[in-house]
Amino acid sequence: MTRVLLTGAAGFIGFHTAKHLAQTGHEVVGLDNLSPYYDVGLKRARLSLLAQEDTFRFVEGDLHEAAFVQAQFDEIDPEIVIHLAAQTGVRHSLKAPRDYVDANVSGFLNVLEGARHHEVGHMVYASSSSVYGANREIPFAEDQRVEKPMSLYGATKRANELMAYSYAHLYGLPLTGLRLFTVYGPWGRPDMAYFLFTKAILAGEPISVFNRGACSRDFTYVDDVVGAISDLMERVPDGEPPCRILNVGRGEPAPLLEMIALLEENLGIEAKRVLLPMQPGDVEATHADISELRRLIGFEPKVSLQEGLSRFVAWYREFYPG
Repeated sequence: MTRVLLTGAAGFIGFHTAKHLAQTGHEVVGLDNLSPYYDVGLKRARLSLLAQEDTFRFVEGDLHEAAFVQAQFDEIDPEIVIHLAAQTGVRHSLKAPRDYVDANVSGFLNVLEGARHHEVGHMVYASSSSVYGANREIPFAEDQRVEKPMSLYGATKRANELMAYSYAHLYGLPLTGLRLFTVYGPWGRPDMAYFLFTKAILAGEPISVFNRGACSRDFTYVDDVVGAISDLMERVPDGEPPCRILNVGRGEPAPLLEMIALLEENLGIEAKRVLLPMQPGDVEATHADISELRRLIGFEPKVSLQEGLSRFVAWYREFYPG
């Protein structure tokens, strides 16, 4: 049984990852500050399911507080760290930039410090496709230059990657960063487009379609992401320094309008669309080159966008009846 410290356990990806690891024989301690950025009730509902797992334990606290993080590392003495906690959302970073520096930079530093002082065997952390920013070369590959972030959120995630490299170089701490591409599915984040659209369509309200629908995203189903995290945490980087960055996506971008059409099909309701210009901080397209992930762990996404949205809509109708 591996002792895993998992941050962001009440979050969307953190919840799914913690549940999978607990159910596959790992001892998981989940940390989360239950930020009110979105509905805390949804986060507590996720935690109530995790509480049913015998090998899962939850601790509430803020990673921005160095003493709290140090105390958790001292008590848990984890073998593996999976760091998924972050202040997310491109658009919110325009309104509350300090939240992103506190959570994504200071919080990340505290976790790095804990991991190095306790000689953690491997730390896997969430980066984001947002680091690719203004890149025009499609698909996005890990060896491309990423020096033009389009949002502060993307900048903080790129900062994480650079900080990780320095800790791997200075202290030999094995680190794997995952550039996640538009992760979706049941128990998802209410601030994401597919979630907002579903809520609005069912309420008979119009949906805001930015860039007049001329966008595409590499939609990645959450179970596929969890599978990659689970496989990678056992695969410790052996380079010099022991540090790597990997894209985690489906590798097949879909137009935004296709996603909307699939939601309409699953809901049996036609959306009322309001076509708007591009939002500041957004990009027109994301597309992951996942050849390195395929080479390393034989990664093959299993869930199509059609199937994934069908599962999400079924969950949404059950969780929000009426």
